[in-house]
Amino acid sequence: MKSKLKRFEINAGRENVIEPGKEIYLKVKGNWKELYFKNNHPLTVELACGRGEYSVGLARKFPQQNFIGVDIKGDRLWKGSTWAFEEGLKNVGFLRTQILNIESFFDENEVDEIWLTFPDPRPRKRDIKRRLTSPRFLEMFKKILKPDGWFRFKTDNTALFDYTLEELKLRNDIVGLKYTHDLYQSDLQEDCQDIKTRYEEIFSAEGEKIKYLRFKFLK
Repeated sequence: MKSKLKRFEINAGRENVIEPGKEIYLKVKGNWKELYFKNNHPLTVELACGRGEYSVGLARKFPQQNFIGVDIKGDRLWKGSTWAFEEGLKNVGFLRTQILNIESFFDENEVDEIWLTFPDPRPRKRDIKRRLTSPRFLEMFKKILKPDGWFRFKTDNTALFDYTLEELKLRNDIVGLKYTHDLYQSDLQEDCQDIKTRYEEIFSAEGEKIKYLRFKFLK
Protein backbone atom coordinates (compact mmCIF):
# COMPACT_ATOMS: atom_id res chain seq x y z
CA MET A 1 0.00 0.00 0.00
CA LYS A 2 2.82 2.41 0.85
CA SER A 3 4.50 1.83 -2.52
CA LYS A 4 1.20 2.41 -4.33
CA LEU A 5 0.64 5.67 -2.47
CA LYS A 6 4.17 6.74 -3.30
CA ARG A 7 3.51 6.09 -6.99
CA PHE A 8 0.35 8.18 -6.83
CA GLU A 9 2.37 10.99 -5.26
CA ILE A 10 4.95 10.79 -8.06
CA ASN A 11 2.21 10.79 -10.71
CA ALA A 12 0.74 13.93 -9.19
CA GLY A 13 4.02 15.76 -9.77
CA ARG A 14 4.68 14.51 -13.28
CA GLU A 15 3.68 16.42 -16.38
CA ASN A 16 3.42 13.23 -18.43
CA VAL A 17 0.51 11.92 -16.33
CA ILE A 18 -2.81 13.65 -17.03
CA GLU A 19 -5.21 12.88 -14.20
CA PRO A 20 -7.96 14.41 -12.04
CA GLY A 21 -6.81 17.44 -10.08
CA LYS A 22 -4.57 18.80 -12.83
CA GLU A 23 -5.69 21.82 -14.82
CA ILE A 24 -4.95 20.20 -18.19
CA TYR A 25 -7.27 17.27 -17.37
CA LEU A 26 -10.37 19.37 -18.05
CA LYS A 27 -8.94 21.32 -21.00
CA VAL A 28 -7.14 18.75 -23.12
CA LYS A 29 -10.06 17.53 -25.25
CA GLY A 30 -9.44 18.72 -28.79
CA ASN A 31 -6.21 20.34 -27.67
CA TRP A 32 -3.68 17.56 -27.24
CA LYS A 33 -1.28 18.90 -29.83
CA GLU A 34 -1.50 22.49 -28.59
CA LEU A 35 -1.61 22.02 -24.80
CA TYR A 36 0.38 18.85 -24.21
CA PHE A 37 2.66 17.97 -27.13
CA LYS A 38 3.03 21.48 -28.55
CA ASN A 39 3.45 20.19 -32.09
CA ASN A 40 1.27 19.01 -34.96
CA HIS A 41 2.44 15.39 -35.17
CA PRO A 42 0.00 12.48 -35.62
CA LEU A 43 -1.63 11.18 -32.44
CA THR A 44 -1.91 7.49 -31.48
CA VAL A 45 -3.90 6.34 -28.44
CA GLU A 46 -3.31 3.06 -26.62
CA LEU A 47 -6.42 1.92 -24.73
CA ALA A 48 -6.15 -0.29 -21.64
CA CYS A 49 -2.44 0.45 -21.76
CA GLY A 50 -1.58 -1.00 -18.35
CA ARG A 51 2.10 -0.26 -17.78
CA GLY A 52 2.33 1.39 -21.18
CA GLU A 53 4.75 -0.92 -22.96
CA TYR A 54 3.19 -0.15 -26.33
CA SER A 55 2.90 3.59 -25.83
CA VAL A 56 6.52 3.89 -24.74
CA GLY A 57 7.78 1.36 -27.28
CA LEU A 58 6.09 3.18 -30.15
CA ALA A 59 7.32 6.54 -28.86
CA ARG A 60 10.89 5.23 -28.99
CA LYS A 61 10.49 4.02 -32.57
CA PHE A 62 8.58 7.01 -33.94
CA PRO A 63 9.88 10.30 -32.50
CA GLN A 64 7.85 12.32 -35.04
CA GLN A 65 4.57 10.96 -33.71
CA ASN A 66 2.67 11.50 -30.45
CA PHE A 67 1.35 8.75 -28.15
CA ILE A 68 -1.10 8.67 -25.24
CA GLY A 69 -1.64 5.59 -23.06
CA VAL A 70 -5.03 5.40 -21.35
CA ASP A 71 -5.80 3.38 -18.22
CA ILE A 72 -7.62 3.86 -14.93
CA LYS A 73 -4.90 2.29 -12.76
CA GLY A 74 -2.54 4.99 -11.57
CA ASP A 75 0.05 2.59 -10.19
CA ARG A 76 0.33 0.93 -13.62
CA LEU A 77 0.63 4.27 -15.40
CA TRP A 78 3.45 5.17 -13.03
CA LYS A 79 5.60 2.50 -14.66
CA GLY A 80 5.18 3.80 -18.20
CA SER A 81 5.53 7.38 -17.08
CA THR A 82 8.79 6.46 -15.31
CA TRP A 83 10.23 4.82 -18.42
CA ALA A 84 9.31 7.90 -20.47
CA PHE A 85 10.63 10.31 -17.85
CA GLU A 86 13.95 8.51 -17.42
CA GLU A 87 14.46 8.27 -21.21
CA GLY A 88 13.46 11.89 -21.83
CA LEU A 89 10.63 10.91 -24.18
CA LYS A 90 8.53 14.02 -24.81
CA ASN A 91 6.23 12.41 -27.40
CA VAL A 92 4.35 10.15 -24.99
CA GLY A 93 2.01 10.78 -22.07
CA PHE A 94 -0.55 8.94 -19.98
CA LEU A 95 -4.20 9.69 -19.27
CA ARG A 96 -5.87 8.24 -16.19
CA THR A 97 -9.56 7.71 -16.85
CA GLN A 98 -12.15 5.05 -17.49
CA ILE A 99 -12.30 4.22 -21.19
CA LEU A 100 -16.06 4.64 -20.94
CA ASN A 101 -15.29 8.38 -20.64
CA ILE A 102 -12.96 8.53 -23.64
CA GLU A 103 -15.12 11.03 -25.55
CA SER A 104 -14.58 13.53 -22.73
CA PHE A 105 -10.87 13.65 -23.58
CA PHE A 106 -10.63 13.32 -27.36
CA ASP A 107 -12.56 15.36 -29.89
CA GLU A 108 -14.22 13.99 -32.99
CA ASN A 109 -11.58 12.96 -35.57
CA GLU A 110 -8.74 13.97 -33.24
CA VAL A 111 -6.96 10.60 -33.13
CA ASP A 112 -4.93 9.17 -36.02
CA GLU A 113 -4.67 5.60 -34.72
CA ILE A 114 -5.93 3.46 -31.82
CA TRP A 115 -4.31 0.43 -30.23
CA LEU A 116 -6.26 -1.86 -27.90
CA THR A 117 -3.79 -4.17 -26.18
CA PHE A 118 -4.75 -7.16 -24.03
CA PRO A 119 -7.89 -5.75 -22.41
CA ASP A 120 -9.89 -7.57 -19.74
CA PRO A 121 -11.86 -10.19 -21.75
CA ARG A 122 -14.98 -9.87 -19.57
CA PRO A 123 -15.99 -13.52 -20.17
CA ARG A 124 -19.32 -13.51 -18.35
CA LYS A 125 -22.42 -12.91 -20.46
CA ARG A 126 -23.65 -10.22 -18.11
CA ASP A 127 -20.45 -8.28 -18.85
CA ILE A 128 -20.75 -8.27 -22.65
CA LYS A 129 -21.53 -4.54 -22.74
CA ARG A 130 -18.36 -3.87 -20.77
CA ARG A 131 -16.12 -5.54 -23.35
CA LEU A 132 -14.03 -2.88 -25.05
CA THR A 133 -14.97 -4.20 -28.50
CA SER A 134 -18.72 -4.19 -27.83
CA PRO A 135 -20.88 -1.97 -30.08
CA ARG A 136 -21.10 0.98 -27.70
CA PHE A 137 -17.32 1.20 -27.35
CA LEU A 138 -16.77 0.75 -31.07
CA GLU A 139 -19.06 3.73 -31.68
CA MET A 140 -16.95 5.85 -29.32
CA PHE A 141 -13.74 4.82 -31.04
CA LYS A 142 -15.24 5.50 -34.46
CA LYS A 143 -16.10 9.03 -33.38
CA ILE A 144 -12.66 10.03 -32.12
CA LEU A 145 -10.72 8.33 -34.95
CA LYS A 146 -9.97 10.16 -38.17
CA PRO A 147 -11.69 8.69 -41.25
CA ASP A 148 -8.52 6.96 -42.44
CA GLY A 149 -7.32 5.94 -38.97
CA TRP A 150 -6.42 2.34 -38.14
CA PHE A 151 -7.89 0.51 -35.18
CA ARG A 152 -5.53 -2.24 -34.01
CA PHE A 153 -6.43 -4.96 -31.49
CA LYS A 154 -4.10 -7.50 -29.91
CA THR A 155 -5.10 -10.22 -27.42
CA ASP A 156 -4.35 -13.72 -26.25
CA ASN A 157 -8.02 -14.45 -25.50
CA THR A 158 -9.65 -16.52 -28.24
CA ALA A 159 -13.21 -15.99 -27.01
CA LEU A 160 -12.86 -12.20 -26.95
CA PHE A 161 -11.15 -12.18 -30.34
CA ASP A 162 -13.87 -14.32 -31.95
CA TYR A 163 -16.56 -12.17 -30.32
CA THR A 164 -14.89 -9.08 -31.77
CA LEU A 165 -14.75 -10.55 -35.26
CA GLU A 166 -18.45 -11.45 -35.06
CA GLU A 167 -19.34 -7.89 -34.03
CA LEU A 168 -17.24 -6.38 -36.80
CA LYS A 169 -18.78 -8.61 -39.45
CA LEU A 170 -22.26 -7.48 -38.37
CA ARG A 171 -21.40 -3.87 -39.16
CA ASN A 172 -21.50 -2.13 -42.53
CA ASP A 173 -18.88 0.50 -41.70
CA ILE A 174 -15.73 -1.67 -41.43
CA VAL A 175 -13.13 -1.59 -44.20
CA GLY A 176 -9.67 -3.07 -44.62
CA LEU A 177 -10.23 -5.79 -42.01
CA LYS A 178 -7.33 -8.19 -41.70
CA TYR A 179 -6.78 -10.62 -38.85
CA THR A 180 -4.85 -13.63 -37.64
CA HIS A 181 -5.26 -16.15 -34.83
CA ASP A 182 -1.50 -16.70 -34.71
CA LEU A 183 0.35 -13.41 -35.05
CA TYR A 184 3.87 -14.78 -35.10
CA GLN A 185 3.08 -17.13 -37.97
CA SER A 186 1.42 -14.34 -39.95
CA ASP A 187 2.49 -11.63 -42.36
CA LEU A 188 0.74 -9.17 -40.02
CA GLN A 189 3.54 -9.56 -37.49
CA GLU A 190 5.30 -6.45 -38.83
CA ASP A 191 2.30 -4.32 -37.80
CA CYS A 192 3.13 -4.88 -34.15
CA GLN A 193 6.65 -3.43 -34.29
CA ASP A 194 8.09 -6.31 -32.25
CA ILE A 195 6.70 -4.76 -29.04
CA LYS A 196 5.41 -7.12 -26.37
CA THR A 197 3.56 -6.29 -23.17
CA ARG A 198 4.21 -8.13 -19.92
CA TYR A 199 0.90 -9.95 -20.35
CA GLU A 200 1.82 -11.07 -23.84
CA GLU A 201 5.09 -12.52 -22.60
CA ILE A 202 3.26 -14.37 -19.82
CA PHE A 203 0.55 -15.76 -22.09
CA SER A 204 3.02 -16.71 -24.82
CA ALA A 205 5.13 -18.60 -22.28
CA GLU A 206 1.99 -20.55 -21.36
CA GLY A 207 1.54 -21.56 -24.98
CA GLU A 208 -1.23 -19.14 -25.92
CA LYS A 209 -1.23 -17.91 -29.52
CA ILE A 210 -1.48 -14.15 -29.92
CA LYS A 211 -4.41 -12.84 -31.97
CA TYR A 212 -4.34 -9.57 -33.88
CA LEU A 213 -6.61 -7.58 -36.17
CA ARG A 214 -6.74 -4.19 -37.81
CA PHE A 215 -9.45 -2.24 -39.63
CA LYS A 216 -10.72 1.21 -40.46
CA PHE A 217 -14.16 2.69 -39.92
CA LEU A 218 -16.01 3.88 -42.99
CA LYS A 219 -17.02 7.43 -42.05
